[in-house]
Amino acid sequence: MSITSPHLGSSDAWTDARLLYALEEVVEKELNRHLKVAKDWMPHEYVPWADGRNFPGIFENGEAWDPEQSKVTDIGKIALVVNLLTEDNLPSYHHEIASLFGRDGAWGTWVHRWTAEEGRHGIVMRDYLLTSRAVDPDKLEQFRMAHMSEGFESDNRHSMLHSVAYVAFQELATRVSHRNTGHQSGDPVCDRMLARIATDENLHMVFYRNLLGAAFEIAPDLTMQSVRDVVVNFRMPGHGMPGFERAAAQMAIGEIYNMRIHHDDVLQPVLRYLKVLDIDGLGPEGLKAQEELGMYMGGLDSEASKFDEKLAARKARMAARAAG
Repeated sequence: MSITSPHLGSSDAWTDARLLYALEEVVEKELNRHLKVAKDWMPHEYVPWADGRNFPGIFENGEAWDPEQSKVTDIGKIALVVNLLTEDNLPSYHHEIASLFGRDGAWGTWVHRWTAEEGRHGIVMRDYLLTSRAVDPDKLEQFRMAHMSEGFESDNRHSMLHSVAYVAFQELATRVSHRNTGHQSGDPVCDRMLARIATDENLHMVFYRNLLGAAFEIAPDLTMQSVRDVVVNFRMPGHGMPGFERAAAQMAIGEIYNMRIHHDDVLQPVLRYLKVLDIDGLGPEGLKAQEELGMYMGGLDSEASKFDEKLAARKARMAARAAG
């Protein structure tokens, strides 16, 4: 794919303010497309309220939480907590993107619409977890307080292009994590709820992916450098929550989110759709970034293959123990 930009000029001329202005029409187009295809849904319709009962507290008949009360699998519980705590930091995410993209025009309309849609995710997941008694409600609230009290600062807050590139991948990563959590949860109600959330996340990914494609059209070298930086240094937004490293390791083994999934189902689809590694006509810095991105993806694929082998060996050992 060859990209030309008659109004490109020097890469140094592209400030965040100029990029925001240059992409305003694309944001408006993508916003209108999003509003046509996005469907409103009611969080309360996905919660099994009939399964709910009082917890101890102001209710004398409150029933204490017990791990055996939930039908959700152990890995499902771990992933649900990670996914919910990630969604809980929405106020910080809103602050980050509102500060970067602004609150006016099409950008501002998108920022507020995105925040409103994302708000449903935390609502329905918490209601489900408490009603189905999937997790300890006291610990869940303690984790929420600890996580939100730390706030959130994006690794990419220094650059509008880096931020657009990040969310293009991160929205898809979140979609994949929610969808796989539903599959592994052991509860059809949970699976349906997370499928509904994943649909939103996919639409958000499409918005940012298309915006990233437009950025390649007007500032290919800078956009390529941003994508390279984001892919090489990618971290999920929930990385600062209590116990994240241990939970992430368990989710990797449980095949909810790991290196293979990250490579095959998150990075590759976006890069392939935008033909990022096939773009030509780049300047020296853009070409260097493209080559480094290609080498990184090759290395990640190799590392993912090693992980696949270890995971297969682990499964074989567990199967042998069960058979013995």
